Amino acid sequence: MRTTQIARLVLLTAFIGLQACTRNPVTGKRQVVFMSKEQEIAMGQQAHPSVVATMGLYEDKKLTDFINQKGKAMAQISHRPDLPYQFYIVDSPVVNAFAVPGGYVYFTRGIMAHFNNEAEFAGVLGHEIGHITAQHSARQQSSQILSTIGIIAGAVISPTFAQFAEQAQQGLGLLMLKYSRDHESESDKLGVEYSSKIGYDAHQMANFFATIKRISEKSGQLVPNILSTHPDPGNRFSRVHELASEYQAKNPANFQINRESYLRMIDGILYGEDPKQGFVETNMFYHPELRFQFPVPSGWQHQNSPIQFQMAPQQGNLAMILMGAQGNSLDEAAQNMVKQLNLRVLESTKTTINGIPAAVLVSQQLPQEGQQQQQTAQNTLQIASWLYQMGNSIFVMHGLTYAANFNAAFPTFRTVAENFRPLTDPDKLNRQPERVRIQQAPRDGTFQEVITAMGMPASRVEELGVLNSMKAGDRVTRGALLKVVTR
Repeated sequence: MRTTQIARLVLLTAFIGLQACTRNPVTGKRQVVFMSKEQEIAMGQQAHPSVVATMGLYEDKKLTDFINQKGKAMAQISHRPDLPYQFYIVDSPVVNAFAVPGGYVYFTRGIMAHFNNEAEFAGVLGHEIGHITAQHSARQQSSQILSTIGIIAGAVISPTFAQFAEQAQQGLGLLMLKYSRDHESESDKLGVEYSSKIGYDAHQMANFFATIKRISEKSGQLVPNILSTHPDPGNRFSRVHELASEYQAKNPANFQINRESYLRMIDGILYGEDPKQGFVETNMFYHPELRFQFPVPSGWQHQNSPIQFQMAPQQGNLAMILMGAQGNSLDEAAQNMVKQLNLRVLESTKTTINGIPAAVLVSQQLPQEGQQQQQTAQNTLQIASWLYQMGNSIFVMHGLTYAANFNAAFPTFRTVAENFRPLTDPDKLNRQPERVRIQQAPRDGTFQEVITAMGMPASRVEELGVLNSMKAGDRVTRGALLKVVTR
């Protein structure tokens, strides 16, 4: 019986592979892809609302027009000009760019602020379009399907292997890392080709990798944000310079950099966190638009987005999340929450917190339908939820941990939740964001001397050096355009 199962599985795998085998639009080689063009487009259409909800769009007509103009020009000379490409700037200070199958390409305002010329932008644009044209997402998915089939086969063959099937499947991400690095190298090559074909100097693409490296070192992260989704294939700075030189030697032309036009275009772009979306200062989260505040426990990490604020200690055994609640009253919002999260309510009370009508629930999450695992104190999620009604809006603060840890964590949850209060401080309510401003150097000198003469504090010389792609000792001539940061 087991032999028959294996034979059928092998035949099924071979049949699927033959049916899904296509030619890669970039390489022309045969490949196994389980996603049609229509499915790629549908995936992008489904993902786009989530991207917008999570990050928001950055409204700047001149920048949006610019990326659309360049994006469409590049799409036309790409290997897949038939896709319905769309280009967006998302409202995030993180330095990143990413693509979704079907032609959706996103740049954060953070990366737009860090580009120092059009050619740097064009190189990254080409890299992202390269991920789409080379079908990297589709190929990644296909590899995961084949690997999963292999795991199922192993579970059938060996009962011992079956015990580790789940762990093996979880490890697929690590097995795919080398594959993803191959994708990065391929996209770097396409970035050079595509940006060069629309007239830009691809050497600038390589130079931007030096900026990314400095951002990583400055933040102290092992993997910078842009590299968490774009693994560094190694020595890409030198490799992209080589690719650019090779292309330009074979295709002589007047390749553009366009530094001044780009800097003029980003004059006034938001820099860093936008206070109106909420900000943390001295262990307190303030939201000027929604007009509330609450404490952030000392040492906790936090992340803010347009749809929620989440925070947790480094050991990660508990977390707190603030978000909007659905309902026209506290009772209706509580009922919706219980249904949506599949909760069993243990306690429920009405109260008033700092003048705000509130409801407090303690609940446990029930197992999902079909879930066989027996619930224990170690694997059952227990949640304390505080719902607050402020005018026509209802917010909910969740404190989450496992039932075994709940009694120890609850005092922390309660301290945070019971200090949720209206925001009235005019300084916080009227806090203005920082913006990048383009100014002319008032004198000759080193970057450090000139940027200090422009009124920037010494403590921000390195940060501004990264922003301008310059080192402290680099020479600057009088009249050169530089980025400064002001409110």
